[in-house]
Amino acid sequence: MTAPAVRWFARPAQAAPLGSLRNQLLRWLLGPLIVLVALNTFSLYHDAVEAADMAYDRSLLASTRALAERVSVHDGKVVADVPYVALDSFETDTLGRIYYRVGGLHGETVSGYDDLPAVPPNVPRSELYPALVRFYHATYNGEELRIAALLQPVYDDSMRGIALIQVGETLDARRALSRRILVSTLARQAILVLAVATLVWVAVRLVLRPLMRLKDEFGTRPLSDLSNVDQALVHKEVRPLVATLNGTMARMQNLVASQRRFIADASHQLRTPLTVLKTQAELALRANDPDAMRAIVQSIAGTTDSAVNLANRLLTLARIEHGGQGDMAPVDLPAVARQVGLELALPAVQKDIDLALDAPEPLSVTGQAMMLHELVSNLVDNAIRYTPAGGSVLLAVRAVADGVLLEVTDSGPGIPAAERDKVFTPFYRSGATMEANPNGTGLGLAIVRDIATLHGAHITLAEGDGGPGLKVGVLFAT
Repeated sequence: MTAPAVRWFARPAQAAPLGSLRNQLLRWLLGPLIVLVALNTFSLYHDAVEAADMAYDRSLLASTRALAERVSVHDGKVVADVPYVALDSFETDTLGRIYYRVGGLHGETVSGYDDLPAVPPNVPRSELYPALVRFYHATYNGEELRIAALLQPVYDDSMRGIALIQVGETLDARRALSRRILVSTLARQAILVLAVATLVWVAVRLVLRPLMRLKDEFGTRPLSDLSNVDQALVHKEVRPLVATLNGTMARMQNLVASQRRFIADASHQLRTPLTVLKTQAELALRANDPDAMRAIVQSIAGTTDSAVNLANRLLTLARIEHGGQGDMAPVDLPAVARQVGLELALPAVQKDIDLALDAPEPLSVTGQAMMLHELVSNLVDNAIRYTPAGGSVLLAVRAVADGVLLEVTDSGPGIPAAERDKVFTPFYRSGATMEANPNGTGLGLAIVRDIATLHGAHITLAEGDGGPGLKVGVLFAT
């Protein structure tokens, strides 16, 4: 039998326990959502500020054009006919100040603030408007301005030229509008995030409600309830997990039923020798003849040996049903056979049985050394017990095409073919074996079968070579 495969997915020994599924879902849903909303907020704010700047630039251009309409040529000079009320409206605004300058044909100041910053040489003409206008930022008297510079053709009968009209406004109004846009955008996005978070939280709770019901059902179940869970109660993605749980509970039901049967059979089997011991002890107490008492004590010793043998085999069977002890490793099977042969040589000699070993070379199988020793020991012990005096027992280990074959052949009464499937049932004994050994337990072959199953080996029963008897073969795959 090959070593058990390592699971492809295993929890690390020191891994932190997983947290709440609901919290993880909320984090994975709301985290990216908040990031996307933040990016969207930045984009909306940027677009809104651009639109506001464009609107303010259009208003600034309109003011520049209004001023340009009042620029004309008289007597060869550029003049700006700006009334006092117009000047007052140009110089102040509800949210800031407005400055202007009208430049003549030769750059001289015709009207307005003559120290208004000039147009930088690298400012391109705006492509958004048909007018020859340039927009730029500048600092004037410690204030930041947005200035529109418009080239206005002027002419009369005596001359032609281009006048420069500049109108600048402080950025207070623009900044106030930007702040309002930012606050409004953040408020709307915050409301949106809050609404989506609420909907996601409600949705996650609703989606996880079947899992919570499943948790509650398992949490409130009595320990004896191992019935299946209805897979229709959970989502399709969770049904494989529920199916696995149902399979586990089915195996637990079988294990519990097997343990109950084992306990019932064991208590029944142990009751008989204990009752006999009690009867023998009572007889010994009433006996006055030393020889009779000695015979009773010898009988008590024999019954005690049988009870101890039965208890040991019951413990072995229970240990095998729980997976044996130790990990799988290479084991030299002929060495195990030689060790068992040495341990059981004395009982064989006492019955005048020829115990032989045929294991000429080391042969390795994968398994648990203690369990394999128990398997070989049970087979050889059974063969010695059921072989009459003067008989023979052969223990052989050899390599075959399919693996390593262990065979134990005896010259006892054998097992009828019709009963060979039944003898692996705990406590079952055929008629022939009961006649040959009335004190048997009926557990030897059951133990052998369970150990063989644990190691993935195949067990067969056949008649002895050339006559009555039993040949037990255990084939270990390699």
